[in-house]
Amino acid sequence: MKQDALYPLVESTYHPSLAQTSGLALVVFSSRSCGTCRVVEEQLPISAPAGTSLFKVDVQVASALASAYEVFHLPTLLLYVEGRYHARLVCAVTPAALRSAIDQALLKSAEEEP
Repeated sequence: MKQDALYPLVESTYHPSLAQTSGLALVVFSSRSCGTCRVVEEQLPISAPAGTSLFKVDVQVASALASAYEVFHLPTLLLYVEGRYHARLVCAVTPAALRSAIDQALLKSAEEEP
């Protein structure tokens, strides 16, 4: 279900929450001290395709997740399909750019989860 806000995830809730999510899900790795991250967090709910579940990981709180997913640059956006990792997205967070990046990722086989 598309959300107006991003649901926060930490190490203990990351995998269980995503595993229970049907359809598309986007996870943004961000930080409170990252200005670009705050803009992306504001734009994601209005840019994501309808029905997309939205989550965020604050790397200052969940640094082990950032390390496990090899997050070196913020913000980082991950795509999940039916609760499984599919791809890392690199795109602007606008409706057209995000939809295009998701469509392109879905044309390919799922990537190996980091």
